[in-house]
Amino acid sequence: MVHNMTEEHGLDLSGGLEDVPVLCKALTSPTFKYSTDNVAGPGCSVDPSEVTLPGCSCLSCSCRADSCSCLQTFGQAYESIGRLLNINRPESGYSTPVFECNALCTCSDTCSNRVVQRGLQHRLEVFHTKSKGWGVRTMEEISRGMFVCEYAGEVISFAEAKRRQFDQRTEENNYIIAIREHAGTSSITETFVDPAQVGNVGRFLNHSCTPNLYMLPVRVHSVIPRLALFAGRDIHAQEELTFDYSGGYGTQPAAEAPSTVGLQRKQCHCGAMNCTRFLPLDLSILS
Repeated sequence: MVHNMTEEHGLDLSGGLEDVPVLCKALTSPTFKYSTDNVAGPGCSVDPSEVTLPGCSCLSCSCRADSCSCLQTFGQAYESIGRLLNINRPESGYSTPVFECNALCTCSDTCSNRVVQRGLQHRLEVFHTKSKGWGVRTMEEISRGMFVCEYAGEVISFAEAKRRQFDQRTEENNYIIAIREHAGTSSITETFVDPAQVGNVGRFLNHSCTPNLYMLPVRVHSVIPRLALFAGRDIHAQEELTFDYSGGYGTQPAAEAPSTVGLQRKQCHCGAMNCTRFLPLDLSILS
């Protein structure tokens, strides 16, 4: 891909696709295709870019809960400034579904129910860490509850996720994230996203046992959720951005090892006081 030079004399990894450049000052940049949105991969039966959700008929700049069909159907998720209303993790361990206004809605692009779809709003930098490979840090302060970035990539089937895991070499990084959402008592929806070859800045985020971001599935135009990362607390400028690969809010990472025999756990280098010493491991894809 073609990288643009930024005024800070670094590479813009997004190649101008993001409204805010993704800075990388390393001498060599990672090889992958940058995409701001999820793309259909092997086994994906629904085009993530296709608008499949109904829209509201609001004519105001910002939708109101007493008159917007989107907010009445799915509930209000954001404050007027775009901050999540329900930041704290619920006792059940599951989050309330988030649905934003979409391309079929007649409200303004500045509607307060349009947050994740606006893309990056904060200046982020991809950098080399001391012991974890690539990482991402913020160049400015980010307030608790604010959207930071997506974890975008190829949306693939369970079978394809399993195949890729078995084909993966031990020294290779695992990027596949499995989102499991509970709808009712027995219905579970699974979404598998792999940004290894096609992805965005989210692919460089490291795990931490005490993270400052958390992942929440957000639906915009499609029934396929966007894996949105929000600030779990106030984050300072120059601080590395991390999330817990073991999830919460119904998210689970794919397995880290290519076989179920003699599993080789990868060490965790997050440095947190409660560090479990190993990256989370999900065996479900390998079963």
